[in-house]
Amino acid sequence: MITCSAPGKVYLFGEHAVVYGESAICCAVELRTKVHVNKANGVIIESVLGTTGLDFEIHPYVSHVIEKMRQFTDIEGVTIQIESELPVGSGLGSSAAVTIATIQALNLLYECGLSLEDIANTGHEIEKKVQGNASPTDTYVSTMGGVVMIPQRKKLQLLKCPIIIGNTNKFSSTKELVGNVAKLRSEFPSIIDPILANIGQMSILAEKYVNENDYRTIGRLMNVNQGLLDSIGVGSAELSALVYAARYSGAISAKITGAGGGGCMVALAENDNAMTIARAIEKAGGEAIITINTEEGVRLESLNG
Repeated sequence: MITCSAPGKVYLFGEHAVVYGESAICCAVELRTKVHVNKANGVIIESVLGTTGLDFEIHPYVSHVIEKMRQFTDIEGVTIQIESELPVGSGLGSSAAVTIATIQALNLLYECGLSLEDIANTGHEIEKKVQGNASPTDTYVSTMGGVVMIPQRKKLQLLKCPIIIGNTNKFSSTKELVGNVAKLRSEFPSIIDPILANIGQMSILAEKYVNENDYRTIGRLMNVNQGLLDSIGVGSAELSALVYAARYSGAISAKITGAGGGGCMVALAENDNAMTIARAIEKAGGEAIITINTEEGVRLESLNG
């Protein structure tokens, strides 16, 4: 048995705009999805969603990975067991993490010889197939780790401040929310296109401040990004409650991360007030997770389980 893991992510800047080719800055966080794989007589996929065979409804990402990897090697049967610290549909890149971890685990199990770039590209293909329209951000960051600017694929300085994630525990569909923004853009292009362009420009402007670890300026820009995301309809009352609870309790910044409509928000903190912010998020009705930026992307955890 081979076990691989891949990290989730949070957006500092650029969600939704990145779908249209604008820039985004995203960072891997030390919350991981582990995938255990072993050769077997048939296909068995096990997760919190249930136990299935090849199933494009319950386990779409993993099923598409198996189908795709059959182009590189002969996979007659395999057992895949998934365990994750990332809640599904939360904006933390759970689908990318399970996709990338599964690709790497099968890559190693069957000795396919795929490079990290191959894995990131294959993962993006699969996310596009499942979601209809997906940026390469999540799969690239989950593969490579660190802080990454997309589409430039440029590595930036690691964040050295605590990261607090607030989960509304309200499921949100990336496909649906991306579709809603696309519809709004098609109806009001002269209004929505400049908003998306400004979100992208914010990422380009913020590159300098990320590399200088200027968290105060990063935070001010993140807060502006939140306002622009609200303007294109991807906010929610639950997310706003957590965002403002974090800001009022001393967060450097707080904004949606991911598709929005539910899922999670992210806050940057000083080293001494992360717990205060986490408690404020919980008091406002969310689940708080304190984590850090990680330099490691997809990795081999074990060769025997």
